[in-house]
Formats: sequence, C-alpha cells, structure tokens
Amino acid sequence: MEAQKDTQNILLSKKSPKTNYLILISIVFGGFLIFGLSENIKGPAIPIIQSDFHLRQSQLGFLLALNALGYLLACTFTSALSNRIGIKWTGIAAFLAMALSGALIYYSTSYSFLSASFFLLYVANGMLEIGLGIMAARIFTKNTGTMLNLSHFFYGLSSTFAPTLAASIMGWSMFGGELGWKGMYLVVLLFSLLPILPSFYSKFPMDSKSEEGTASYKLLARDPIAWLIVAVLSFGVVSEISIGSWLVHFLVQAYNWDLSAASKMLSMFFLFFMLSRLLLGPLTDKIGFTLSIAIFSAFSGLCNLAGIFIGEKGAVLFALSGIGIALIYPTVMALLAKRYPKGTGTAITFTVTLMGIASVIGNLLIGIIIDLVSGIFHRMDIAAHEIAGLQAGYGFIASLALLCSGCSIVLYFLLKKRNQLT
Repeated sequence: MEAQKDTQNILLSKKSPKTNYLILISIVFGGFLIFGLSENIKGPAIPIIQSDFHLRQSQLGFLLALNALGYLLACTFTSALSNRIGIKWTGIAAFLAMALSGALIYYSTSYSFLSASFFLLYVANGMLEIGLGIMAARIFTKNTGTMLNLSHFFYGLSSTFAPTLAASIMGWSMFGGELGWKGMYLVVLLFSLLPILPSFYSKFPMDSKSEEGTASYKLLARDPIAWLIVAVLSFGVVSEISIGSWLVHFLVQAYNWDLSAASKMLSMFFLFFMLSRLLLGPLTDKIGFTLSIAIFSAFSGLCNLAGIFIGEKGAVLFALSGIGIALIYPTVMALLAKRYPKGTGTAITFTVTLMGIASVIGNLLIGIIIDLVSGIFHRMDIAAHEIAGLQAGYGFIASLALLCSGCSIVLYFLLKKRNQLT
C-alpha cells in the first residue's frame, strides 16, 4: 500500500502544475456534464414509470421529492466527508454511487425498490454537486466568476440534450427487446465512471480540513439577510427543478403530446437555460446580483403563467422561461461569495441545506396540488378535471419563480438601506 502511494506521489510530482490544472478542469467540467445528464434524463421516463407501476400523482411527487431529500442528506455529510478523506475521494465515491444506482434502477421490480434506488441516485447527485462546488472553489482562484459560470454552462449543455438522448436510448433495441427506461438509466449512469481515472492521477489544492469555524452558523441564523437569501434560492431552485421534472409529464398528460415532442420541448428549455448562463452571466455584474435575480425570476414566472393561460399554442413559453430561471442559482452563489468572503463555504452549506428542506416540501406539494384540484373538479363533474389539476400544479411552479422575485426585491431594498448592495 505504501509503495502504491509512493508511486502515485512520484507521478504527481513529475506532472507540471499546468498539466494538473488541465486534468482538474476536465474533472470539474466533465462532472458537471454527467451531473446534468443524471438530473434531467427523468423527464421522458416519468410518464412510463407512472404507467408501469400504476402510480398516483402524489406517489410520483414523492418519487421526485426524494431528489431534494437525497440532496438534503448529502448536505449533512459531504463537506465533513471531504475534510476527512479528501475532496478527490469524495468525488470518486459520488461517481461510483451514481453507477451503482443505475444498476439498482435497472433491476427494480417494485415501487419501494425503485424509490430506494432513486434515493441513492439523488444522494450521489447531491454529493457530486457539493463536491464539484468545493473543487471549483479550490481550483478557480482566478477569474472565479467566469469559470464558475462556464462550469454551470456544461451542466446546462448536458441538460439540453439529456431528455432527447434519454428518449432515444429508451428506444434502442438490445438483447431481443427495447432498453426502455430502466436500460436507459443504466447506460447513462455508467458514464459516471469516466471521470474516476483522471481523478486518481490528479492533485487537488488545499486538500485538508477547513479552517472555518462552526460559530458562523450561529451568526447566519441570526442574520435576516441570510434567511432572505435562503428564500430566494429555495423558491428559484424548486421552480427550476420542477420544470425539468414535470414539463414532459404536463405536455403528455394535458395536451396529449407524444413523448418525443414533449422531450424536445424540455430540451429547448435547457437550450435557453444553457445559453442564458453562457451569454447573460456578465449582465448580473453590471445590473447587480440582487436586482438581476428579481428581474430574471419574474421573467421566468410570467412566461410559465402565460404558457398555462394561452394553452397548447403557448407551450414554447415554458421553454423560454429557462432564460430567466437559469441565472438564479449561480447568481445567488456569487452573492454569497461577495457577502461572506471569509466564510463562503459555511454560508453555502447553510443556504443549500435549508434549500433542500424547501425542495422536499415543494416537490411533494406539486403532486398533492395536482391530485387535490383534479379531485375537486372531478366531483363537480367537470370533464377536464385532470387538465385543471395539471394546470394548477404547473401554476404553482410559476408562482414559486414569482415569489423568488418578490423576495429578491425585499432583499434589494434591505441591502440598499444598509449600503451593502453587490
């Protein structure tokens, strides 16, 4: 074992800092690519999963809420795990867990087993997202904002073609039949093994315990600004994630679109999402972080509401909403970095942990609202009761983006009053 470590140290020492930096960049960018795939291939699979397991909308909502719950659990231990075993091995563990979850999903035969398999995937996704954030913070010490936006661009890039890719793979013929959604998950999640090899031969900077004290959490808990930022991020991210989870399902169920057309609309959403992060990121520096969030989240919410009211002809507005919602997460991260320069990691952990709680509640509420409104309209003998329920659920998604905008406006005036705008 010692000989193996010595060999690895020799290889690392011979590697130039530039070569090591390029390897680290490939791991981070590749990690975001895989993260975008694993997060957003579920859209085309959701209607078929519901049919195969005969799930109610609330059961489907629970399955999607596990995403937020897994992320929340990952928040509680990923930072500590990276301090204990190093960020390199934390990333490797996340990639391995993602591949394992793909195998478990493939062999799932019941709703409970599928739920457990999805939960493992979502924990792994949470570990990867937090791990990539720590990696990026350590690697990109220069041009940090530009590099972080570029990193999230790769997430948007893979998210753009993830639904279409997933729908295509589901139709592949292998072993005497179609792969289906189970085979699709297995194939896609096996890609998570690719970044492991370069990870073995990389050296991450500051791979040691954090010096940030736990007292910062007490200060954050007493800071109304910190809680407003939590609200802004929670409303914005729940809206973003929910669009990725429910848009295909909405178009298929409400408008009888086929799976391929609905998946293309979701891909268009992520195309606008990706281009927004790539091209509009610099605007946030010029306009200001808080005001930018207010403007762009309002744009997203209004696009979704208009899409619902116009009907099927306005479906493209669901895709256009990606322009606004895309900038919320990276802009809030930039806001945290500026406001808490000496405790950014602590501030991020505090914020995203509470965001995870809100995400669990939000995803559960969407499924419950759909079932509740559909049931009320059904008892009133209204023929379009299922469509009404779906519209109410999607309207809730739109309202979250508007709430994000409202909280941002309150935050803007509070920071302006204190002369602390960024």
